[in-house]
Amino acid sequence: MAKLDKPPKAYSAFLKAFPKVGEAWHLVGAAGKDGPLDEKSVRLVKLAISIGTMREGAVHAGVRKALAAGATREELYQVVALSAGSIGFPSAVAVYQWVDESIPRARGRKR
Repeated sequence: MAKLDKPPKAYSAFLKAFPKVGEAWHLVGAAGKDGPLDEKSVRLVKLAISIGTMREGAVHAGVRKALAAGATREELYQVVALSAGSIGFPSAVAVYQWVDESIPRARGRKR
């Protein structure tokens, strides 16, 4: 589970290279969390936004963070299914693949 909580190396390198940008980014993120949604709901909404903008890296990160916040595989797939009407079927298939490959698998289990 620790892998879910660790950001990609590129993200860490970016923060090291641009600490003030990283600080501002964290402040914006913290301000957006003020409200009635719980962490899991926030993460599912952010995943949906990443899907809608077709940002593959953000989708991978969104899945990782949603899982860490307690989202289930079924909830992640529902977000993908809900997106199909907005982004179109071919794009939803691509996003499904991004989400699916981001979900850790237990050893010996098939996808």
